[in-house]
Amino acid sequence: MGAGHSHAPASGHRGALAVVVALTGSVVVAQAVGAVLTGSLALLTDTVHALTDVAGLIVALVAATLMTRPASGRRTWGFRRIEVIAAFGQAALLLAVGGYAAVEGIRRLINPPEVPGPELLFFGVIGLAANVAGMLILSSRRDHNMNMRAAFLEVANDALGSLGVIVSAIVIATTGYQRADAIAALFIAALIVPRALLLLRDTARVLMEFAPPDLDLEELRVHLGGVEHVESVHDLHASTVATGLPVLTAHVVVGEECFHDGHSVEILESLRECVAAHFSVAHATFQLEPSGACRVEGRDDGCAA
Repeated sequence: MGAGHSHAPASGHRGALAVVVALTGSVVVAQAVGAVLTGSLALLTDTVHALTDVAGLIVALVAATLMTRPASGRRTWGFRRIEVIAAFGQAALLLAVGGYAAVEGIRRLINPPEVPGPELLFFGVIGLAANVAGMLILSSRRDHNMNMRAAFLEVANDALGSLGVIVSAIVIATTGYQRADAIAALFIAALIVPRALLLLRDTARVLMEFAPPDLDLEELRVHLGGVEHVESVHDLHASTVATGLPVLTAHVVVGEECFHDGHSVEILESLRECVAAHFSVAHATFQLEPSGACRVEGRDDGCAA
């Protein structure tokens, strides 16, 4: 979350995402044909998951494009937060797919249909190969922002799903145990749901404007209070606009004389240097207030009396 976090060029993100969209789209078509031919729930789940991947990756591609648009008078942060919204949508889609696979998998455990193992193996291998290629393309970019992280997680989960399809196909072909298909579908659901929930939690924290998880506001308050001439700090708020872009606002109470002897400018500079050096927050807004302002406004939120 620090200001010094490195980012690859947005054009590189878009190019990588476009290639992965093409690969995953091919998987959807191949696996859809396979799901119809074999009647496999595991393959059907993996197909729907791959279809969700395509939709999510297209959203990620659009988001990566919009994020490059400059800020304006009406959009002061540009489209930086679009990556968070895109990741939130992808997590919600993954959660829906995982829930469906869990319900249908339990039903098929009770009444398993006949699934041909060799055909299932063929389509599972196709899916795994394409997803591994997609993972390799996105692996170096997955930590750049939430949007790319969501895209990588979708492809990685789909690769594990394809692996589950392959294992179930081998079991069915060698032992005739048809419930292996439903078990593979439940395995895919178990992969999808926890990761989707974690991504949903992380993106919701940003959208709800919670403080960044690695930023201790009480410690920050102590640091700011230690700046010379600062009497107290109140109305302290921190949130995240997008990956690597935490923002901070605070009201800082200083002595009345600081507004007359020229110390106010020095205090502001010291405050900015403090949060940048100790907490990696480059975008901070401070409002200086004289001690008397607190008594007039009647605040009870930590303001000096």
